Parts: sequence; structure tokens; C-alpha cells
Amino acid sequence: MKKTALRATIIAAAFTASIAIAGAQTLRVGLQSDVDTLDPVQSNNIAARSVFTALCDKLIDVDERLELRPQLATHWSWSTDRRSLTMTLRDGVVFHDGTPFDAEAVKANLERALTLPGSRRRSEISAITAVVPEDRLRVRIDLSAPFAPLLAQFTDRAGMMMSPGGFASAATAPVCSGPFAFTERVVQDRIVVRRFERYWDRDSVKLESVVFRPVPDTTVRLLNLRAGSLDLAERVAASDVAAIRTDRALRLVELTGLGFTSIIVNVGNGERARNPLGQDPRLREAFDLAIDRETLNRVAFEGANRAGNQPVPPDSPYYSKAFALRGADIARAKALLAAAGQPALAVRLLVPNTTEFRAMAEILQAMVAEAGIKLEIEMAELATAAAMMNKGEFQAFLIGWSGRLDPDGNIYGFNHCKGANNDSRFCDPRVDAALDRARASLAEEERRAAYDEAAAIHLPARHRLYLVHENWRFAHGARLRGFRAVADGVIRFQGLALE
Repeated sequence: MKKTALRATIIAAAFTASIAIAGAQTLRVGLQSDVDTLDPVQSNNIAARSVFTALCDKLIDVDERLELRPQLATHWSWSTDRRSLTMTLRDGVVFHDGTPFDAEAVKANLERALTLPGSRRRSEISAITAVVPEDRLRVRIDLSAPFAPLLAQFTDRAGMMMSPGGFASAATAPVCSGPFAFTERVVQDRIVVRRFERYWDRDSVKLESVVFRPVPDTTVRLLNLRAGSLDLAERVAASDVAAIRTDRALRLVELTGLGFTSIIVNVGNGERARNPLGQDPRLREAFDLAIDRETLNRVAFEGANRAGNQPVPPDSPYYSKAFALRGADIARAKALLAAAGQPALAVRLLVPNTTEFRAMAEILQAMVAEAGIKLEIEMAELATAAAMMNKGEFQAFLIGWSGRLDPDGNIYGFNHCKGANNDSRFCDPRVDAALDRARASLAEEERRAAYDEAAAIHLPARHRLYLVHENWRFAHGARLRGFRAVADGVIRFQGLALE
């Protein structure tokens, strides 16, 4: 504890020194990790979403009730056959480089998301066949078939608009139209953004600047919040909730999230997939059966999250009841290991170096050991670990997903052969057909049947082992005003002010 406190003191001093030039309305935000890239088209990082929200307005936003709200698009309407969406755009919006936001910019952004090598957004909007500017402030989006998740996709990174003239620098210095403009980034240290004076909703922006700090250790984040070196901290540890509630200088905000934490098993992503766990589904089932999810949630999160075994939580209408959550079965796990000729299976688990991921990994290590599985934990900084995942440099990877409004956002990209987030490289044409039908249907019953059909194949394959559905927990100093939490876990900066 003394080492942690000393490290927190050193970090706090560095925070204070580095932002001494900032004004009184500089918000200092402690993130769980550094971001992977500043390009929303290529990003696959939870912490980056709040940074992007400060920089890049979207076509559509959501409110606290998860209802769609206009942002860069002020109105939208569907064609009778639901194969075309026409959007009316906000007038008077300019990008941070001074160029106007218009229908041509929407066309350029969506086409880039569909065609850029390494795009993480491609599969999210793959139904788009054409983007047609009808006039300066009206754009028509044509689809290959009715596409139920489209509006929900536009509330996140697929809907974020950048200046076409700044595409080349998007990964390091994005040029968007949001409330703040990019100033600087020092990798593993800070990202600084400053208020954009020509922002279309300028009156809602009270802050002069925002400094984002990656602080993977939850204890260090909280110590710096208490010391006044941070004003707002995300991903507060469940074990700190009681203490925060009794601290009169702090405020706690909790709400149910949309995402999940899971273990990705590499079954086809390069040479690292050529191992017993990646090639034998019996071993993946044994690993799965050795995990008690309710105990994992209770020990790692003090029961503050929700145990789960699917991409959506058990109370979702799209949860497959045929695969209900069950406890561990060590005897069955041992029998499967023996039948596969691997009674002492060795598994190497890549884990981001954050407090909660580290705790989960250690608990999992003890659980699977009861079945005879030797779990080796490989720690890496989150952005580094994500890069390793993208290149297939892992056997198994513990990672979270922040979740999306539409179930497609939690299912399609991870289980479809062409899914942008299918880093295990699982592929089954039957799953693809079912997920494509779910996207094309507008009826909940039809979509539910399609997701059940897909789940009957991809869940037993166990290329991804779902563990928990995390709640969002934020803590901030008492002088911060206007903070509102939304279930997507993204910080909104409009209306925030420091007393």
C-alpha cells in the first residue's frame, strides 16, 4: 500500500505540474487506460470513446433514457421499404479546421468507414450501398436490405464525423466538429483538448479544456481524485464504492451498462491459434465449465456487476434461454480434459494491466486450476494488448466491450465471419446467415428467433467466453457540476462546469 500511495503522490505532482498553464475550467479526467488510436474508424478501445465524444460530434446521440436525440443530423426518415434513410443535417456546423460540415462530408466519412483497411466500423454499417448527397444539408443513405441497427450505429463511432481534409492525420491529430479541438497527445501520459469557439452549441460548453490521463490502477485513480489532481474518474472499483459514498468531497454515479467482459479464444487468427485450446472445442468447454461466474462477480466486483454467459444480459429479450447461466462443473471439466488427452492443459491468457482485469485473471487462474488447467497470465498495457489481439498474437485474451444500444452491436461484429471485432476468427456460414436475417428484420420476434439460431452454433463453439456484464461507476469531485451518466458509459461534456 505504501508503494501505491507513493506512486499516486508522484503522479499527482506530475499532473499538477503539467496542467499549471490551464485555466480554472480545465477538467482533469482519469481514464482506465490510454487510447489505442485517435481515429474513430479504427479505434477498438473503451477509454477512447469519451475522448472521441469531446472531439467528434455524431450524426445522432442518445440521452439518459437511451432515446435517440439529434446531434449533427436534426431529422431523419425512412423510405416505405426501409431501404433508404434520408437525414437532414444541422446548418452552421464547421469542423475544427474551419471547413463546413455538409452532405459531402457525411458521404466521405461513411465511405471511408466502409473502405479503409483496418476499419472497425465496416461491419457495423455494411448494409450501406450508397451515400447520396441530395443537397448541401440533406443526404440519402441507401441499403442492400432493411437494416434495423443503423440508427443505433450512428450514435457511436460509426456516426462520428471528421473533416475530410484531416483524414490523413486522423490517428494522431483528428479534426472533427465537437465541442473541443485536439491540442496534444503524449502517449501513456495525457491527451489535451481545448474548447472550440465556433462550436454550433457553444453556450453548452463551460469548460476551457479537458486533460485525459490514463491511470490503469483504480487505487491510484481514486487517490488522485481525493488529492484534487483529478476531477472525474471512470471505472471506479466496486471495492471503493462504500468509501466514496461516505466521502463528503466526492460524488458517486452508478448505472447499468450495455456491454460485457469476455475471454476471446484464438481459434483461427494466425499461428497462435495452432494450440490445443484453439483447435479442440472439448478443451474450450472444459475451460468454460471450470468458471463459476457468480463467484467471479462476487469476488472480483463484490457482486456489483451481473454474471453472464452471452453477449446480452439474462434480462434482455435477445438472451437465448436454451443456454441459461449455470455454475461450474469441475468433474465434467476434468472428464473432457482427460478425453482430449490434456489432463494438465496449459493456457496463456493475455490480460490488460488494469486493476480489475488483473483481479479477474487471478481469480480465473485459481478457478480453472481446480480442473487441472494451468493458466499463465501475460500482462500488457491495454493499447499494447489490443494491438497484439489485432495481429493474432494471443492464445486467449481477457477484454471488455462497452456495449451498444441494439443487440446487433454486441453480437454481429464478434461472431460473423466478416465481423470487424471477430478477433478469434471464428467463422460459420450458418451463423452469418442468421445474423444477416436479424439485421434485415424489423420485428422483435423474428430477430429473436434469428439470434437464437445463431447462438445455438456460436455459443457451443466457445470461441468467446462471456463472463460478466459490468455496471458503469464514476466518481467526481464535489465542485464538478452538470455530470450526467448514460448507459453507454461515455462521458458527455456539454453542461459540465467546475465551481
